[in-house]
Amino acid sequence: MRPRHLIFNSSFLFFYFLLFISLFLFSCSGKHEETDIVGAAAKQYYDYLLVGNYEAFVDGQYHRDSISPNYREQLIANAKMFIAQQRREHRGLYEVQVVKTSVNEKAHSADAFLVFVYGDSTREEVLVPMVEHKGLWYLK
Repeated sequence: MRPRHLIFNSSFLFFYFLLFISLFLFSCSGKHEETDIVGAAAKQYYDYLLVGNYEAFVDGQYHRDSISPNYREQLIANAKMFIAQQRREHRGLYEVQVVKTSVNEKAHSADAFLVFVYGDSTREEVLVPMVEHKGLWYLK
């Protein structure tokens, strides 16, 4: 028969072990979820380019202050030129895939690594810096 104080200690150790494992799994799942959100946001902004929604792509860019309508139109024109260039050089941008993301929670920033799949079947990996502002992720 074991002394009573050892049973008491072992049950508490088991309880703390379970608590530690639970907290560890919970913290890992939250970080994994945040990286999924960042990757999905970055992909969505570039998917807007694929369908010609240049305004939504520009609206997905973070601007510390509001931008003038003239500057916004210039950014939209740049997005159109980017897609036209991809058509000329690679027969268009066909698909955007998320490879991985890296989140810096303290700095409210992240890096999304995307792969651009072109119409000529070439692929290019690009780094897309992201920034969190008021709970939403934007292109930096």
